[in-house]
Amino acid sequence: MSMPTKEQLIEILKPIHDPEIRIGIVDLGLIYDVLVDDDSGKVTVKMTLTTPACPYGEMLISMVHRAVEEIEEVKEVEVKLVWDPPWDPKEMCSDGAKDILGIW
Repeated sequence: MSMPTKEQLIEILKPIHDPEIRIGIVDLGLIYDVLVDDDSGKVTVKMTLTTPACPYGEMLISMVHRAVEEIEEVKEVEVKLVWDPPWDPKEMCSDGAKDILGIW
């Protein structure tokens, strides 16, 4: 079997919710990029948190790592926590998440 695509991996990450806000991390715009290296079987997920002091940061990173590593074709997973650009819900959230958060 072949490696999953970026789009397929993002779909796999959609069920992961921020336990404080109760919205999916993909809809919140916390997943900045997913890089797939077909040759090595490595997946790198670049993500951020709603704030550097997020009390659930380690848990969310672990959940992302676990969801990707469960895919048989993936041989290595790296989750990179990035702060640039800073998370801005007005710019990065999906329309559904903006509705829930009351951002318009």
